[in-house]
Amino acid sequence: MAVAALNWLLLAERELLAFAAFWFCIGLLDEFAIDIAYLWLRLKGKIATPRLPVGYGAEPLSGACAVMIPAFRESQVIGTTIAHMLASWPQRDLAIYVGCYRNDPATVAAAMAAAEDDPRLRLVLLGNQGPTTKADCLNRLYLALCADEDRRGRSFANVLLHDAEDMVHPCALQAIDAALVMRDFVQLPVRPEPQDDSRWIAGHYSDEFAENHAKGMVVRAALGASIPAAGVGCGFSRAALGRLADRRAAEGESGPFAPECLTEDYELGMLLSREGRGSAFLRLRDDAGALVATRSYFPNRLDTAVRQKTRWVHGIAFQGWDRMGWRFHPIDIWMALRDRRGPLTALVLAAAYLLLLLDAVLIVLHALGKVDVLALSFPLKAMLLASFVGFLWRAVSRAVFTGREYGWREGLRSVLRIPVANVIAIMAGRRALGAYFRSLQDGRVTWDKTAHELHPALIRPRKVRA
Repeated sequence: MAVAALNWLLLAERELLAFAAFWFCIGLLDEFAIDIAYLWLRLKGKIATPRLPVGYGAEPLSGACAVMIPAFRESQVIGTTIAHMLASWPQRDLAIYVGCYRNDPATVAAAMAAAEDDPRLRLVLLGNQGPTTKADCLNRLYLALCADEDRRGRSFANVLLHDAEDMVHPCALQAIDAALVMRDFVQLPVRPEPQDDSRWIAGHYSDEFAENHAKGMVVRAALGASIPAAGVGCGFSRAALGRLADRRAAEGESGPFAPECLTEDYELGMLLSREGRGSAFLRLRDDAGALVATRSYFPNRLDTAVRQKTRWVHGIAFQGWDRMGWRFHPIDIWMALRDRRGPLTALVLAAAYLLLLLDAVLIVLHALGKVDVLALSFPLKAMLLASFVGFLWRAVSRAVFTGREYGWREGLRSVLRIPVANVIAIMAGRRALGAYFRSLQDGRVTWDKTAHELHPALIRPRKVRA
């Protein structure tokens, strides 16, 4: 019995090794292709990060602009977000629509207090008990926007989306407004702010966004692929939102956002990228060298980080496949596979960490003379070597992009945070699969939102790269 158990252990170790090595190599080929495309585009001068002139951001807009902010139980941050936004964007053609719920008086009071006497704030009180869904809240804001347009006899030119905890850049509004003259959808980078009390959990968001929004999204836009909306720091032409709203109205729905979708922002960006005037990803720096991006604090605890990424994996990987299918264009198929690989990534990572535990046991048993080490085949050796070299390459790449944006210390920490990101990905993938099967049974989707307590505008700014 003991011999049979050891043989099964060796067989399991070999199967896990082959499975993990194969999929690691596939993933590395994918990442290497992005790296090669990025380096080639840089060498050809087709991608760059322009620096804006001094004083950019205060000029009049091309037309009236609306910002929609859904908020539920955000009393600790919504006031700072509104006050900072109104101060950063002085244009009089700006209107900020904040959606609150009747069972959340604290958020309502905080939003009203922050606006003071500024007429650019429009507080929209939803009649439903909160939270419903983020998309439902956005649709109610959209209806309020339409009512204001009818009353004034003048339409907005553009609509921006932001979350209740966002810190906007003073140049962002004018940059988005200028780009939307030619496009229907524009996305700015997102910059998670480092948190001294959460170097590892919150810090891994900085690593992922620094690399993805400086390389992945840049390559995606340069290759002409569809661009997903992040839900913050993104702008849409009013006409494009109107077309989507009319399309949904023909199906008996209200508003351009899909309440049944957990990642309605991602879906909206993909849809608008494929039609009309398309999309653009804007990566700019102001006259001081700071990235023109949306800053915010991301979850700083393991449970909240897993919950947030569960929603992303569920909405993008599972619902994205169900709702959007596949567009038969080579670049878009490639990018859709990258977007939807979350469940497979979680499975492969789980197999790799299980393999490490199993190998530790086998090493001990081999030292005791209980088992013999099995010889590796040449293909397996080649895949293991490629995986190791690829891991080193990926670690260097992450350190470079993180260090460029946050400083060399954070760049070094980004390498040490890779296991943290992997564990969160495994846990989120498992939870997303369960949530997806539950949604297939009852069809219900809820706003599993993250609570926010701190706002980056209240913290002393960190030094940024010049």
